Amino acid sequence: MSLDLDVQIALDMPGLPSEAELRRWAEAALAGADYRKDAELTLRIVNEAEITALNERYRRKQGPTNVLSFPSDAPPEVESTLLGDIVICAPVVLREAVQQAKTPPAHWAHLVAHGVLHLLGYDHDEEQADVMESLEIQILAGLGYSDPYGEPNDS
Repeated sequence: MSLDLDVQIALDMPGLPSEAELRRWAEAALAGADYRKDAELTLRIVNEAEITALNERYRRKQGPTNVLSFPSDAPPEVESTLLGDIVICAPVVLREAVQQAKTPPAHWAHLVAHGVLHLLGYDHDEEQADVMESLEIQILAGLGYSDPYGEPNDS
């Protein structure tokens, strides 16, 4: 499996993860989901104005959110390695990390994994929440981070 990752940084602020970190987290999520094909995806880091506009347009929800995933909608008969796009709001991620007593890298890793799993078809509705959360916990543990749903600590 190889990953073609297009990283787009649409804001200038300190504390953003490197492209190497983003790649490592995305690859860990694909491996954790046992995805064995070649894959390509875009990971865009944005400000609150951009994520708010996307959240309102595509989810009909007001205000900013931490991560949005846009799975590829290629027809089944079209062979493509494109999984889709993930958009992460850096100010929200950093604010949540403080509020949840997590290190920024642990929270970034969680949201990248969460976004990748959405691109692969996982959801956190009532029926699939346990499966998706369990995968996230395993992926993060493999990266050396603690359970994102457990008690906060300094992972």
